[in-house]
Amino acid sequence: MIYSDLQLSQMLERTEARANSDFVETRARLEPESGAAWIEVGGAYAMFDGAESPLTQTFGLGIFEEATGEHLTELEAFFRDREAPVFHEVSPMADPSILALLGERGYRPIELTSVLYRELGSEIAEGRSRDPEHTTRVIADDEADLWARTSAAGWATEHEGLADFMFNFGRISARCEGAFPYLAELSGNAIATGMLFIYGEMCILAGASTIPEGRSRGAQNALLNDRLRFAAERGCKLAMMGAAPGSQSQKNAQRNGFQIAYTRTKWQKIG
Repeated sequence: MIYSDLQLSQMLERTEARANSDFVETRARLEPESGAAWIEVGGAYAMFDGAESPLTQTFGLGIFEEATGEHLTELEAFFRDREAPVFHEVSPMADPSILALLGERGYRPIELTSVLYRELGSEIAEGRSRDPEHTTRVIADDEADLWARTSAAGWATEHEGLADFMFNFGRISARCEGAFPYLAELSGNAIATGMLFIYGEMCILAGASTIPEGRSRGAQNALLNDRLRFAAERGCKLAMMGAAPGSQSQKNAQRNGFQIAYTRTKWQKIG
């Protein structure tokens, strides 16, 4: 049995941090003028991917070492020198002293994330029935733009004005080292995307997006199931993902065997 404890949190938070740092390294390689970079301080990974990027934040603060004022000073300088806001994703498994420390330094909580996990065996159940015309696959090397366009089309209907940003974001994501960008197709037409990163016996699922005309057809269920099977076949023992508490993404994950490890809090430095 896997318990929701500090050891599990270290595994999950490091996996997500590695996926984000790989993205930042890919951005730096493809767009060196972006200034994308990351550092490690006190066991926490701090990523800069642009002032407006959701990846510009830290993971793992306070779970590998007790967070100190010196750690926060160094991390804050990293973001301040790049004219970026300061965000920390903080696991509830961190030492409780971190709450007082963040409060003293002018942080406030702004967001919650359900961190979910499930064990992977040699067999992954098919789950709910699916349309026989639904297929999923890892994209070919020359299909990064197709993956990015499909992903952006799904996001654009939910968040007005994000289409161009998400297309560029997707082009980077689909080119990350070690990433497996998945595409779901219906009758040969791309309708949904999903991302998979594998790190030894750990994997993380992200990048879920479905175009409006492809929704409620089971595309994300098919992508989730097939990515889990793909990871298990390559020796992964544990899968993780993040979702907004109570969201459809969380419900889909729970229907497919995921459990909530804990609820993580995102903190922002104010002023």
